[in-house]
Amino acid sequence: MPLAYPSTSPVESEPSLHERQRRDLLDLLAPAGRRPVAELSEMSDAERCKWLFWNLHENLDELRPMEPTLMARVTSMQFTVVDGFSLSGDVLPEKRLDLACKWTLELGYPGYPEALTYAIGDGWANLVVAASPPAYLTLADGQRAYLDADHNTYPNQLYLEGWVTDGVWQEMRQHLTNPNPTCRTDVVLLDNVLFPVKSGFDFVLGPPAAIGVMNLEFRAFSHPAERRKSRRGEPHRRN
Repeated sequence: MPLAYPSTSPVESEPSLHERQRRDLLDLLAPAGRRPVAELSEMSDAERCKWLFWNLHENLDELRPMEPTLMARVTSMQFTVVDGFSLSGDVLPEKRLDLACKWTLELGYPGYPEALTYAIGDGWANLVVAASPPAYLTLADGQRAYLDADHNTYPNQLYLEGWVTDGVWQEMRQHLTNPNPTCRTDVVLLDNVLFPVKSGFDFVLGPPAAIGVMNLEFRAFSHPAERRKSRRGEPHRRN
């Protein structure tokens, strides 16, 4: 069942500093963002990333019917535990999961049986493992993460900053640390969990021009090499 859309607050009469910064960043993305969707296959990864962010902010209603899906294929992982103390003396270990990823965008087109996939560059998914988001991570209640892009430096251009519970980490760690090269894990963001961080949308937070993320989905794929080897010895069938 798709997530319900949160209510929005009235648009401010005088734009805030955050809103002015957002507009300035979108002006930089506009040359790529205004290009027609038919030209996506001709663009570079960086241009497609700019196209996506601009359209999620400026053409959200027009983009929704294409059901944009973002997928981050995990290529490497770093898990860090920091043993710290609070002012009261309580031990506060912090767990961080940093995933290097290759990001892709899927769009559905009317008349096409399957969605088309476009590469949008490399990047990271930086996740805090905790029962609740830490104070320094700027998120609204119920928000899991936000997407931001380095608009000046590439190829590491797309970043996911957020948090997951320890239960999710325990479920996924066996897949993330699987030594079999034919196994992989993707972080998947569906269209109904992506919302631009902009004036009037008070249910997601993040840096200027970021995309708020309301839910994270992990998918583990396994294609054992042993099964492929056994199939090579099977006789071919002809209809």
